[in-house]
Amino acid sequence: MVKVKLETKLGKNIRKYRKRLKLSQENLAFEAHIERSYVSAIEKGKRNPSIQVVAKIARALKVSVGDLVN
Repeated sequence: MVKVKLETKLGKNIRKYRKRLKLSQENLAFEAHIERSYVSAIEKGKRNPSIQVVAKIARALKVSVGDLVN
């Protein structure tokens, strides 16, 4: 069984939903009220965001927090 870090899975899912909505990282950051560089780092799996940040991103992407971490 291959283990995938939660940060990696979260980043891939955020990128997937962002692209479905045809949002740039900058637009997502604006909608979520966070810095664009933070979105980039999360998508690369280099940041471990707080649940509050994940919730802001989920709201901006119009998905549940569960959709981002599953």
